[in-house]
Amino acid sequence: MTDSVLDQTAGKADRQRAEDKNESYSQHIPDILSQIRDSYGELRPAERRVADVVLADVTFSVDASNAEIARRADVSEPTVTRFCRAIGCDGVRDFKLKLAQSVVVGRLYLSPLPPPEPSEDGSPLWNVVFGEARKALSLVERSVEPADIVRCGELIASAHQVVVFGLGGSSTALAQETQNRLFRYGVVVSAYSDPYVMKMTASTLKPNDVVIAISSTGRTREVVESVTLAKHYRAKTIAITAPDSDLAAEADIALTVDVPEFPDPLKPTASRYAFLAIIDLVSTAVGYRLDPDSRETLRRIKYTVLNHRKGKVLEPLGD
Repeated sequence: MTDSVLDQTAGKADRQRAEDKNESYSQHIPDILSQIRDSYGELRPAERRVADVVLADVTFSVDASNAEIARRADVSEPTVTRFCRAIGCDGVRDFKLKLAQSVVVGRLYLSPLPPPEPSEDGSPLWNVVFGEARKALSLVERSVEPADIVRCGELIASAHQVVVFGLGGSSTALAQETQNRLFRYGVVVSAYSDPYVMKMTASTLKPNDVVIAISSTGRTREVVESVTLAKHYRAKTIAITAPDSDLAAEADIALTVDVPEFPDPLKPTASRYAFLAIIDLVSTAVGYRLDPDSRETLRRIKYTVLNHRKGKVLEPLGD
């Protein structure tokens, strides 16, 4: 083998190792801020001063030079380097890279907003929670096409079975709520949140089955892949998700709404109000489509509940 061939082979190997390293790194972003906090008690006093500077102003620390950080912490530049190594970084450059990545992920959590203005009753929570909920419902009313709701109702009402996919905190709860809404009309429906079970279930579906996939971002890979698999087996698919997302593009019918999140991370997400409204619209369409059978199913449920415990006819059904 010639030297040039050896050089080319070595170059390819080096590039492959670099690509593998970059791919591995992109899959996991070290939470350097947590590493600083967790290591704080083990640092020397001078290194703690560097940690205090970083935690007090992360944006400054990302952009500042080694010397600027040292001056603000009133330590020497070698102390800054020792601090970086003490918290598990290769040096200042590696520390800055990881710190910048942490800022991208958690800027909202690092720079608290001023508290919301109080309403007339003195509570700042009313404006934040109720205002965002009303905005989410208004967005659904403007974004979702009534004809698509009717089409979903027709598909679900005529399906042999309906499966609902949702992965993660909110989507799992919404998938369970969808099942809760639909079974009361006599629909054969099951909700799944385990990614492996979702795929296994999708592989059992047939052309007269329907999938409802829920994802607030539309980028959850396992949900998108499960929908793709269900379509391969010719099941019909409905997505409740964000517009212009992977999931919306994959589904036969996409019920989409874009709910910008409130910038205060302490307030729960408002998108679930929007998705709940869509779920109620779809389930109501199914109920009217299956009437009178759905009405009889609801009567049986109410009869059973009232025989199980005392209550009123116009209470929430089974709750």
